[in-house]
Amino acid sequence: MIIQRKPEWLRKKINQGEQAGMRRLLGELHLNTVCQQALCPNISECFSCGQATFLILGTNCTRQCSFCNVEKTAPLPVDPHEPARIAEAVQRLKLSHVVITSPTRDDLPDGGALIYAATVAAIRSASPETRIELLIPDLQSDPDSLRCVVTSQPDIIAHNVETVPRLYHVRSGADYRRSLEVLRICRELAPMISTKSGIMLGMGEDAEEVIQVMGDLRAVGCRYLSIGQYLAPSRDHYPVQEYIRPEIFERLRETGLELGFSHVESGPYVRSSYHAGEYR
Repeated sequence: MIIQRKPEWLRKKINQGEQAGMRRLLGELHLNTVCQQALCPNISECFSCGQATFLILGTNCTRQCSFCNVEKTAPLPVDPHEPARIAEAVQRLKLSHVVITSPTRDDLPDGGALIYAATVAAIRSASPETRIELLIPDLQSDPDSLRCVVTSQPDIIAHNVETVPRLYHVRSGADYRRSLEVLRICRELAPMISTKSGIMLGMGEDAEEVIQVMGDLRAVGCRYLSIGQYLAPSRDHYPVQEYIRPEIFERLRETGLELGFSHVESGPYVRSSYHAGEYR
């Protein structure tokens, strides 16, 4: 059954005035955020606190996921000066923790791995105390590309499985086992770097499937997990099948900790980079 009306616990207000300062900085440095591209409901809260998840490698994705609002048109050329501008933003915002992500760039031989590594290096130079989290696409699970990312030594490497295997038709071009392999390879290459993943609920999954995904993630050494409610960006996107009650999210958080995750963020408004600095 497709649900149209949001429940009372999913009616967070978006205040454009609270976003003004961050939007000015982003415009001045010609930077993008996934917060804007994905129409994140937490944007006012995060922008008002000087927090943002930076989107590198442009705003256009080479895949056709039916749940995502990121543009699906032809990608632009890589901007080699973008890492330096990201580093300047991190320094000016005095960020203690920063999350860097990108659209999937299957058009690039390395999937964008070199730019991820360059961005880490630029941030380390400008703001050495900042904790760096990379939320990467699957990079086709190419070992050389993943090694490039891992060798840059971020503090956390995240890759979201997004949903249960049965519903992977919403992730055009993705593969559940490949996503697990990405996390496994990163963990194997650098056991000291924490890995992280995220899933969305309300797409038609059942509880047993979610717990199985959590077990699969632990089996490849994933340390951190985020669980949030899927919200369709528009009527043209994959429709919400169910709004999950807050107490179910709390129950899943407890289950995740019992399975051995070091930190689980689970709630209707949780996104993979929401409260990212609190994962320890």
